[in-house]
Amino acid sequence: MRLTWEELGWERVAPRVGRQRLPDWDCTVGLVVGEGAALMIDAGSSLAEGAKVRREAQALTGHRVTLLALTHPHFDHVFGAAAFAGARIFTAGGSSAVYEDGREELYADAVRNGLDPRAAEEAADALVRPRDLFVWDTWRLDLDGGVQVLLVRIGEGHTGHDLAVVVPGDPTVVFCGDLVEESGEPQAGPDAVPSRWPAALDRLLGLGGEDALYVPGHGAVVDAAFVRSQRDALAERFGVSR
Repeated sequence: MRLTWEELGWERVAPRVGRQRLPDWDCTVGLVVGEGAALMIDAGSSLAEGAKVRREAQALTGHRVTLLALTHPHFDHVFGAAAFAGARIFTAGGSSAVYEDGREELYADAVRNGLDPRAAEEAADALVRPRDLFVWDTWRLDLDGGVQVLLVRIGEGHTGHDLAVVVPGDPTVVFCGDLVEESGEPQAGPDAVPSRWPAALDRLLGLGGEDALYVPGHGAVVDAAFVRSQRDALAERFGVSR
């Protein structure tokens, strides 16, 4: 018998959509369930964390997760990806260099933020190298059972390679990655593109609309008004004219 979202500590956001806030960095992973396929959104901060959410997703769906979308190449979102053996992995177009050549920096960032060095080294060594499933604009996935998902390359903002995941429905659910954060001020590291961040949030709002639920990379699910307020705050913070 399949377990429920609540029994596994997941939050049910919409009929076939859920998410979990992982410990330590309060990072969100998401799950969209079709009749014969399931899409995981982000993979956690270590191989152990990735394996945990993979097992839980299988318990929820009754089958393996065969699709994985990575919203942006930061360690707390991608270091668990290698635990999804055999999955088709989607990333934003232009991000391949980070996965190929940026492993040392991802490792260093993970350790700086408190991940055990051995776990960080293991995850960096095993980090997937996406090959051909790069989203340059919009990629539509059909998970069967009438469940469709849009993968959208938002462009630049929190990083140079931000990917959103949109699940149309009632309500529509938009997984924002770290373009939106609720549990703290949005983090702008050296790979952020502040001048384009507010416009990226405008695009998110255009994709979801006023009645959508917006799932941030960190924190509680928010509404369009919150995203709009964060857009305005980022424009003021970075001196971006509107």
